[in-house]
Amino acid sequence: MELDFERCYRAVDSRDGRFDGWFYTAVTSTGIYCRPSCPAVTPKPENVRFYPSAAAAQRAGFRACKRCRPDAAPGSPEWDVRADVVGRAMRLISDGVVDRAGVPGLASRLGYTERHLHRMLTAELGAGPLALARAQRAQTARILIETTDLGLAEIAFAAGFGSVRQFNDTIREVFGSPPSALRKPRRGPAPEPGAIHLRLAYRPPLHAESLVEFLALRAIPGVEEVDATTYRRALRLPHGCGTVELTPTPGYVAALLRLSDVRDLSPAVARCRRLLDLDADPVAVDAVLAEDEALAASVAKEPGVRVPRSVDSFEMAVRAIVGQQISVVAARKVLSRLVPSGEQLSPFPTPEEVLALPDEAFKMPGARRDTIRALASAVASGELDLDPGADREEAVHNLTKLPGIGSWTASYVAMRGIGDPDSFLPTDLGVRRGAKALGLPDDPKALDAHAARWAPWRSYALIRLWRQG
Repeated sequence: MELDFERCYRAVDSRDGRFDGWFYTAVTSTGIYCRPSCPAVTPKPENVRFYPSAAAAQRAGFRACKRCRPDAAPGSPEWDVRADVVGRAMRLISDGVVDRAGVPGLASRLGYTERHLHRMLTAELGAGPLALARAQRAQTARILIETTDLGLAEIAFAAGFGSVRQFNDTIREVFGSPPSALRKPRRGPAPEPGAIHLRLAYRPPLHAESLVEFLALRAIPGVEEVDATTYRRALRLPHGCGTVELTPTPGYVAALLRLSDVRDLSPAVARCRRLLDLDADPVAVDAVLAEDEALAASVAKEPGVRVPRSVDSFEMAVRAIVGQQISVVAARKVLSRLVPSGEQLSPFPTPEEVLALPDEAFKMPGARRDTIRALASAVASGELDLDPGADREEAVHNLTKLPGIGSWTASYVAMRGIGDPDSFLPTDLGVRRGAKALGLPDDPKALDAHAARWAPWRSYALIRLWRQG
């Protein structure tokens, strides 16, 4: 990735938080790397180096700044937008695939050799998949050290390190301190066992109200709960289950995670960030949409509207199928019948569990039930990949090959399940109503043609149209 020195240095000199996560600033005179918004005195240009990733800065021998904590910066919005192999790889790495399946597993998922994948990532990010995963392990370990009472040996393996020695060496190298020095004396009551409190950073502005409203309207009883400020849901994770509470606040989203296995911290954080679209660049999105007079007032009134995504792409695909041609309220009732009843929140059923459900669990037309079963079968067999690292075009193509799934359903899944920022639903009734309210054409073909000017952010325009409808 090419980084323009003058542009990057101006961002650092102005402490522009919009560039946090886009690149990292390393200072040769101190041996420290920072996020662009670090409040420290701006270093002299001759002492500055810029890197496209924290892993690249660490690989070059720099340690993380303890003041601005660059390892906790928002992820680069580039990986949300890009649908190429590097973007897909970054989404899978953040979901912990390297920790669970190694580099061979990552390369296999992407359909490339390990050597070629390493070349591509190094060329773009200055570090290969192992170094990128190592940087993520260090971040996970720091969170666990600071927010739990787990022993350091337990944290080492929970964060994905192969040995305590590797854990100790990495923490010393990345943070310039031994692991024990990161654990500050605790004040107040002991933390709840299994509970992890952390802050999820984002690039402002964030229109939190629209996120909470959207999720509340569509919350599945038994899986999700929403009050005025907080969204709660159950999670199904690689090593077990958990729950999360997400409360947007100025500057960050407060997250409370309860995990049955702390090894799931990284994928849980990645999925929560994806759900709330926290790695987006709202300034870039709003700048494009505001160029259209029809959307300019909406952007000015509600800056930072995000695309609510998902923590489980299969769940989102089932939601899309159930939601065909019925109201949101009716869809919630139908979906709740697929979830085991109980006092505690439960994760949405797996494809295998859906296939095992009796006919009477599907309170819907038989053809729609058959579509859901066909979807579950395709995902369970591996014929259909809906994970964050999936090829978007291939996933949409394979979805539309299933009986009962057309362009509306496939595009909805692409937007909310796979994370495509440029999906659009010109035939959707709510979109057409919103377009008409703004003086835009409500004919699907004419509206789709008009929406071309919103690329590559048509998913964000769609959310704004829904809010008008």
